[in-house]
Amino acid sequence: MNRKKRINQILKAKQKKANAKLHNSNKPRYISKAERAKMEAEQQNQTELENQATEQFESSSTQDA
Repeated sequence: MNRKKRINQILKAKQKKANAKLHNSNKPRYISKAERAKMEAEQQNQTELENQATEQFESSSTQDA
C-alpha cells in the first residue's frame, strides 16, 4: 500500500506542477529596490530635461514677440 501511495503522490505532484506551468500568474514581476531607485532616477532626469527644454522654448518665444 505504501509503495502505491508514494507513486500516486509523485505522479499527482508532477501533474500539479505541469498544470501550474500552463497558467500564467497575474502577479507583477518583482523589481528590486536598487532597480526601482535606478528607474526613479532616470525618470527624474527625463522630467528635468523636459522642463529645461520647455523653459528654453518659452524664453525663445517671448524674445521673438
